[in-house]
Amino acid sequence: MNIDLTDTTSSRINSALVQARRATGTPAVGMVLTLVIVTDEGNHYDALRAASEASKEHPSRILVVIKRPGRSPRDRKMARMDAEVRVGGETGTGETVLLRLHGELANHAYSVVLPLLLPDAPVVVWWPEDAPEHPSEDLLGQLAQRRITDAQATEDPVASLGLRAATYTPGDTDLAWTRITPWRSVLAAALDQRHSPITSAIVEGEAYNPSSELLALWLAERLGVPVDRQVSEGPGLTAVRLETADGVICLDRANGSLAELAMPGQPDRHVALQRREMSELIAEELRRLDPDETYESSVKFGVSKLGGVGTLERDAKTAPATQVPPRPPLPTRDPETPSDHVPGSSKNPPQAPTQPPAPKPHPPKAQEQKANGKADK
Repeated sequence: MNIDLTDTTSSRINSALVQARRATGTPAVGMVLTLVIVTDEGNHYDALRAASEASKEHPSRILVVIKRPGRSPRDRKMARMDAEVRVGGETGTGETVLLRLHGELANHAYSVVLPLLLPDAPVVVWWPEDAPEHPSEDLLGQLAQRRITDAQATEDPVASLGLRAATYTPGDTDLAWTRITPWRSVLAAALDQRHSPITSAIVEGEAYNPSSELLALWLAERLGVPVDRQVSEGPGLTAVRLETADGVICLDRANGSLAELAMPGQPDRHVALQRREMSELIAEELRRLDPDETYESSVKFGVSKLGGVGTLERDAKTAPATQVPPRPPLPTRDPETPSDHVPGSSKNPPQAPTQPPAPKPHPPKAQEQKANGKADK
């Protein structure tokens, strides 16, 4: 059931939702969360389709905020909201509300969305494109337990990862991290088996691919070894190679669908690593609403030292490899140092080196001559 509302208010939209639920024979509210999508007119269709597919697993109220500030000064001064309420049909057990904010109202989406949130239900905000620099400080982001961005949709994905690291707040996540979940699962399962210590690693993927950078950071942070980032033709991530004394552990996905896992002393095996649709990525993020500490540690590790990664050439033959720095070693204690002494601790401040005593100043020349005259007498 679709209900179109022109020049409306939030209270009228709530009344239309109740009316639509009664008309479809589902007066009870069975949604588990509110998903707020902040986008524009050109991108809202794909984002809404992905969210609708994800709502089949997570019944939710989807609020699509479409900002239309206007081009002329007259359009920017006006304030009007048009809404479209969808219940049943393609929305399944959920509800969908499209909010088109015109003019000045586009800068005050918070006041429109707040009355439409489900009571006592988690809130997730997703920016498919043009995410704010600090999502947790955005007014809509302050309403949410989870804030989803996508570095892949920006002009400089690697620089966006640095921004995400600098402005990280518990609850933030990025779809570039969600895309490497199958890779991390396969690599973790492979490393659970017996193998010799890992000395280095190589991650291959397309240039300017934030998922490749995050996977390299995750390996460097977890394994404590240097990781080389090499550019390939794609699509997306193509291979991960872990160097050991017994040989190379290689996870190679050349066609973007089926990968081959090769380990020393074992037969090669095939692993399904299909590139997933946006709806699957959103559904995965909606399964957990607690802070992702692994993403936090990975995105913060060494990002400030990887400024040159974004300048890699797209040609795989001429692009240089970039190395992710390993985790710094822990400080070791001198066996002759007392156990209660901690280097760099405030309890044991370093003592300043002793200075030799300053020489005594010589008397002025006049006093010296006077003293000599008394001595002659």
